[in-house]
Amino acid sequence: MTTTQTSNEAAIATVPLGNTGPTVGRIGLGAMGMSGSYGPADDAESTATIHAALDSGANLVDTGDFYGSGHNEALIGKALADRPREDYLLSVKFGALRGPDGSWNGFDARPEATKNFVTYSLQRLGVDHIDIYRPARLDPTVPIEDTVGAIAELVDAGYVKHIGLSEVGEETIRRAAATAPIADLQIEYSIVSRSIENRILATTRELGIGITAYGVLSRGLLSDAVRSGKTFGAHDFRAHSPRFQGDNLDRNLKLVETLATIAEGHGVSVAQLAIAWVLAQGDDIVPVLGARTRARWEESKAALAVQLSTTELAEIEKAVPADEVAGERYAAAQFASLDSKK
Repeated sequence: MTTTQTSNEAAIATVPLGNTGPTVGRIGLGAMGMSGSYGPADDAESTATIHAALDSGANLVDTGDFYGSGHNEALIGKALADRPREDYLLSVKFGALRGPDGSWNGFDARPEATKNFVTYSLQRLGVDHIDIYRPARLDPTVPIEDTVGAIAELVDAGYVKHIGLSEVGEETIRRAAATAPIADLQIEYSIVSRSIENRILATTRELGIGITAYGVLSRGLLSDAVRSGKTFGAHDFRAHSPRFQGDNLDRNLKLVETLATIAEGHGVSVAQLAIAWVLAQGDDIVPVLGARTRARWEESKAALAVQLSTTELAEIEKAVPADEVAGERYAAAQFASLDSKK
């Protein structure tokens, strides 16, 4: 393993996002954690983190209209208000229905709902277009052709630049791509979540669709943020994720300890090693990193300098076998809704 030291001012390299998508920074910023998904967050620090990401050369900021029930988009809109529009790309997921108590009430990707959701996102973000717009999940009651067709109409009208997908499987990807050009698929991918390697990744590569990978640190599992015995607040996603419960967490932390030994031997953190592993899987895969603080962003950005050899990649994969990870990445009800797992 080798690292190349770069200054904080050095620009992040860029790559094309699929055959039809925009040019994006080699890593992007995921903003979900800035709206309470993993416990309390500080708006001022979140804003500073968004600025730090852009200043370092990242240009992709990912959000969802349901993150914090609109809080996330409003936060991003305020943070970017003084930035030139050409300096950043906004990736927005839509469709999840929430109650005022934070409850989840299904999903709506009907064409009329799609156009309704984008209207409010544009308002909260304070922009006249969204760069990549995507349904957060497949609506089982609506053909994907109808949803993608509605977004294509928004593209024609100038409100959206590119169409994306999220957590869908091979058949849905093909049907969507036959309807309109698809820039990317957003899906969880990490050293402990590798199911896309079965069929999905081959499909996106065949069709020239990029991957924006979330969960690269498995929601903090692949970092120093989670330790055995740690508890999570009721509104923390991990309080309901099987991967973070009881014996599952203990078993998974043993895998992380093995990974930490490898990382320590090369002078990097577990998080940096985990990010570098995903980066090494191909230039068509862009990690979207959920940093909530400037310090976390700087740690994540440093992973760009970590170069892994074929031997080192094999060592990492042997240390953390995919079939030894305990617990699914979502609770049962959420897991059942993932088209990508069918």
